[in-house]
Amino acid sequence: MSIVDTLSIESGLEVSLVERIIRNAPVRYKTYQIPKRSGGTRTISQPAREVKVLQRSLSEVLLRLLPVHEAAMAYRPGMSIRDNALRHAGDGPILKMDFKDFFPSIKTHDWVQYCKETGALTDPGDVRVTTLLLFQRPKGSTTLRLAIGAPSSPFVSNALLYEFDERITAAVARDHVIYTRYADDLTFSAPRTGYLVNVEKMVQTTLAGLEYPKLLINAQKTTRITRKYGRRVTGLTLTNDGGVSIGHERKRILHAQVHNATKDLLDKDQIAELKGMLGFVNSVEPQFLDVLRRRYGHSIITSIQRFELPPPTLDLLE
Repeated sequence: MSIVDTLSIESGLEVSLVERIIRNAPVRYKTYQIPKRSGGTRTISQPAREVKVLQRSLSEVLLRLLPVHEAAMAYRPGMSIRDNALRHAGDGPILKMDFKDFFPSIKTHDWVQYCKETGALTDPGDVRVTTLLLFQRPKGSTTLRLAIGAPSSPFVSNALLYEFDERITAAVARDHVIYTRYADDLTFSAPRTGYLVNVEKMVQTTLAGLEYPKLLINAQKTTRITRKYGRRVTGLTLTNDGGVSIGHERKRILHAQVHNATKDLLDKDQIAELKGMLGFVNSVEPQFLDVLRRRYGHSIITSIQRFELPPPTLDLLE
């Protein structure tokens, strides 16, 4: 059965409609900018609704089934930023590196080569169809690239980086270094700083030796962190007793927001945001929820956790 037929069954759309959507999929994106926490902006490209439906269908029938290396911690069922941070728990030094323009650097050639070498897809028609569905052609460009915002992009990137993850894991293990990758964030930890000396060169050599994808390291984001300066991995703080914490600043904000909630000083949107923060705490450092309960009472924490925003209503007078 062809990919088009499979997508038709999975999505419930007619074959002719699936073909029409895929034909124009590379240009059916809405692009906008969002601010980065570190400054500057990030380009987000959201696929049109019908394209997104087919991308999700393809993710279910194919992309989720592709091998993902155990060092890849993002976009995997049952894995979280906490799991990534825990791999580096302890009091050893950390080296953090970052891919430059990660998703947009992955192009159709990389997917075609991957399919050819792994046998993920063998029919040339299926390969062509999936390249149209998975990759965006930005305005003013003739090159198709992975889009930040497409639901299928994370699965494609994890699959295509299997060989990179495998080579890096094996190479650094000889020096007692632990490696994980969370999307474009590479983290290395070791018992002592000396073990990390050769890692940067090893990463660059490995990238240069790969046929696909052709990725670059953002040298400006390469950092070395020791116990003295506070070690953070994917936004979480590594404690010196081998645990993971949300960090002092987040705890300070949570104390202030829960206190404001007890005084009825938060509007509905702020309560909804606080509910999300408590959910985050529960997944990373659940014992801090007990601290909040003892400080402010079980009832206020429970009421925040159960809060639901009312559904939007239409103004019939407009």
